[in-house]
Amino acid sequence: MVTRKDLLKYKNLMVKSNYIIESSYKLSLQEQRLICILTAKINKDDIEFATYKFTHSEINNILSKHKISFNELSQHIDSLRNKELVIIKEESLLKTKWLSSAEYFKDGSIELCFDNKLKPYLLQLKERFTKVSLDKAITFNSNYSCRIYELLKQYEGIGKITISIDALRTMFCIEPYEYSRYNDFKRKVLLQAQKEINLDKTDISFDFEGIKTGRKVTSIKFYIKQNKAISEIVATLEDIKPNDKQGIYDIKLVKEIIHEQISDIEAQNILNIANGDINIIKEKYKYSETVPKIGNVVGWIIDAIKKDYKRTKGKVKVDNFNNYKQRMYDLEKKLLGWDI
Repeated sequence: MVTRKDLLKYKNLMVKSNYIIESSYKLSLQEQRLICILTAKINKDDIEFATYKFTHSEINNILSKHKISFNELSQHIDSLRNKELVIIKEESLLKTKWLSSAEYFKDGSIELCFDNKLKPYLLQLKERFTKVSLDKAITFNSNYSCRIYELLKQYEGIGKITISIDALRTMFCIEPYEYSRYNDFKRKVLLQAQKEINLDKTDISFDFEGIKTGRKVTSIKFYIKQNKAISEIVATLEDIKPNDKQGIYDIKLVKEIIHEQISDIEAQNILNIANGDINIIKEKYKYSETVPKIGNVVGWIIDAIKKDYKRTKGKVKVDNFNNYKQRMYDLEKKLLGWDI
C-alpha cells in the first residue's frame, strides 16, 4: 500500500539533460550529492541560473544519514569548483566546470552557482532529459550506483540497453588500472549498483548480462524493469489525473488503442506527453507492435513520443554509447586540428 510517507519521499525531482548523464566526470559521493541538491533547486521556468544559498544545517537536513562537518562541506565545495566534466554532442566537445562560484558569508551560509556553460543542459529542457528522484540519488552508498541509476532511467521506457564497457569506463572516469579484469568490474561496479538499486525500492530495478567479443566481455546488456507502484506515485505528484468529461473520454480512447492492461494514470500520462494528439499515440503504438520484447509498453510509447521514434529500414541505428571513447577522441582531435 502506498503511504503518505512514500508520496513525500518522491516529491523532489531533478531534471537533467541526457548529455550530462552520459558525460564523463568523476565526483566523490558527497560532491555528487551536492550537485544533486543544487539541480533539484532549479525551477522548470528558470531561464537563468539562480544563486543557491544554504546553511550548513540545511545541507545536513537534506543529507540526513550522510551529514558532514562545515569544514568537510567547504572542502567538497572547493573541490567541486575544480572538477571537470566533458559533454560530447554531435558537433562539439565541451569541457567545463560544475560551479562558477562559491561565496561564504559571515552568518555561516554559503552561496553556490552553476557554471553558465551548463545552462543548455539544466534549464528549459524540452528534449533528451531525464527525471530522477533526489531522495534516491543522495542515499546511494556507491558513486557508481547513482551514475548507473541515472543512466538506466533514460531507457526504462524501452526496457533494455546495451553499453560497451569502454563507454562506461569513460563516463565514470575509471582509470585503466582500476577493475581491469571483467570480474572485478562486475563485482565493484555492476553488482554493487544492482544491489543498491534493486533492494532499496527505487522506481526501477535491473538485471544484466555480459556480451562477449570473442572470449572477452566487451559490453553489458541491461534489462530494466519499472517499479509500477513508485512510478504511479511520481505520476500522481505531477498532477496527471483527469478532471473533466473530455479527459475521461480521452483516457478511455487511449486504453482502447493500446491492447494491453494499463491504468488511467498511465493513459493520462501518455496523453500529456502527446499533448492530447490521439493520432501520434496510435502511430507510436503501431510502431511498438513491430519492436520485439519491449519490457514496458507504456514507457516505450512515452519515450517514442518524446524522441519521435521513426521506423527505419535495414539495420537498427547504433546507440549513443557504441564506441563512445573513440568518438570523443576523434572529435577532440578534429577540434584541435590534429587530423589535418
